[in-house]
Amino acid sequence: MDTTDKKTIKGGEFLISETQYQDVFIPEEFDEEQVMIAQTCRDFLIAEVFPNLDRIDAQEEGLMQSLLEKAGELGILGVSIPEEFGGFGKNFNTSMLVADIIGAGHSFAVALSAHTGIGTLPILYYGNQEQKAKYIPKLGTGEWKASYCLTEPNAGSDANSGRTKAKLSEDGKHYIINGQKMWITNGGFADIFIVFAKIDDDKNLTAFIVERDFGGITMNPEEHKMGIKGSSTRQVFFNDCRVPLENMLSERENGFKIAVNILNIGRIKLAAAAIGASKKVIDHAINYSNERVQFERMISKYGAIRHKLAEMATKVYAVESASYRAGQNIDDAYDALVAGGMDASKAKLKSTEQFAVECAILKVWGSEALDYVVDEGVQVYGGMGFSADAPMDRAYRDARINRIFEGTNEINRLLTVDMMLKRAMKGELDLMTPATAVASELMSIPDFGEPDDTLFAAEKKIIQNLKKATLMVAGSAVQKLMMSLSKEQEILMNIADMASYVYVAESAMLRTEKLVSLRGEEACAGQLNMMRIYFVEAIDAVAKAGKEALWAFAEGDELRMMLVGLRRFTKMEPFNVKAARQEVAQQLIAANRYCY
Repeated sequence: MDTTDKKTIKGGEFLISETQYQDVFIPEEFDEEQVMIAQTCRDFLIAEVFPNLDRIDAQEEGLMQSLLEKAGELGILGVSIPEEFGGFGKNFNTSMLVADIIGAGHSFAVALSAHTGIGTLPILYYGNQEQKAKYIPKLGTGEWKASYCLTEPNAGSDANSGRTKAKLSEDGKHYIINGQKMWITNGGFADIFIVFAKIDDDKNLTAFIVERDFGGITMNPEEHKMGIKGSSTRQVFFNDCRVPLENMLSERENGFKIAVNILNIGRIKLAAAAIGASKKVIDHAINYSNERVQFERMISKYGAIRHKLAEMATKVYAVESASYRAGQNIDDAYDALVAGGMDASKAKLKSTEQFAVECAILKVWGSEALDYVVDEGVQVYGGMGFSADAPMDRAYRDARINRIFEGTNEINRLLTVDMMLKRAMKGELDLMTPATAVASELMSIPDFGEPDDTLFAAEKKIIQNLKKATLMVAGSAVQKLMMSLSKEQEILMNIADMASYVYVAESAMLRTEKLVSLRGEEACAGQLNMMRIYFVEAIDAVAKAGKEALWAFAEGDELRMMLVGLRRFTKMEPFNVKAARQEVAQQLIAANRYCY
């Protein structure tokens, strides 16, 4: 994709600047090679995964390992790995596409994402040349499988509080690791463990590459879980595990930074996987609604069912729009950093770190869209939805972990605001100037301007106003609460939701605007309807979150003035959402699948 004339944007800047549709990437723009990679992933699921879901969930001995090896033979594990280590060396958005398609693969998707993401990327991005040469080729083929050992019984969201210790051996040739890790995905069969431990009395974690064959590693039996039953999840114990000095990853005490940066990547990849999982569930729901007859009519003819199908599709369309927009932003940032002379591995990390705010938003929005979709999917199936013989049972149970994986959604909401405010304090993001301008605007007579009835004019105005509403509430909260704001988690989560709705709604608009520019308005009727349906949800949600936040910290005339401003910024013209949903549903029903 040509990026020469594209305006580059900084992470979190979406809240204070206007983005043009020409500057975003949309999934309809994937090239022929990327489409072929996606088809390879689909074919693999159809041939190897979907027919074996029960065997996978039963954790049949050796099955998951063989599936990962077969995926490795097809190059699916090596999409992000540079060609010098036997991979395809594709860009970030291509790896997002793989995560998206494989996301429909239930427990296999979890095993693959843990292996290719948090298992492989720490070595690829932080390893020295010798470590990369030794481990990456075998991880890329699936000959070796990887896992990631960060969480401990008393160190979950607060990962840096881990108690696993590493001490230098008397001969000075090994670090001896002792400690306990839990919820370790792929733990039962992994050959390589990325292990985080504190050396002596260090304040921060250090990362190590640990081979199973080093010895001193024992495990509890497989965890019994609500969902993703086919994913190997073990407690792993390190008992005087001797790790050669050369297997320290990066520098001493750099482990926490590694964990944070790798989790940024994991978050946005989780959003991509949730998109693929959601589309599979929507396909099942549409198929069933076209087959199930009640009162002598297919249930797909009833308004209540059509409402559900359209809402499911709308949420997925919006999150998908935002995910590939952010993925391309990461790619563009990487290209710019490399062009400026930065080492490729450092640039990979820096570009993802730059968009950590968007990664956190997408993790939350992707996982919650999937939860909505599977819940409504069960409802479309009715009684059969509750049967373990129908596909919704597994989909419903498997979806739930995603709101906990890669940092809980509550933590990610708090991070969204915390990261934006920290960037503002460092001068990287000027939030206070536009926030102050909004406060001044509240004191003035509204300028309604000239009426504009061109396509997207109303939506662009709404986005501007939703940004103002978010800046007004966030700016006022910072001024009013100062240092105590960090303890006001409910208010922070309100602000996070406001900012997130802005980002996802704007992304849906930009994708739709670009599609219309490519295909014409008539060909994009479904997308236009979904965009507008999502705008109604976003406006109502921003109004509610803003009101709750203001009620929590403002009072008197100040509160009354800001509530008036909030109402002004969350206005929209009447829109027949029912009719729009009907049209979206009719397209889905006619195609008998998710068709956007």
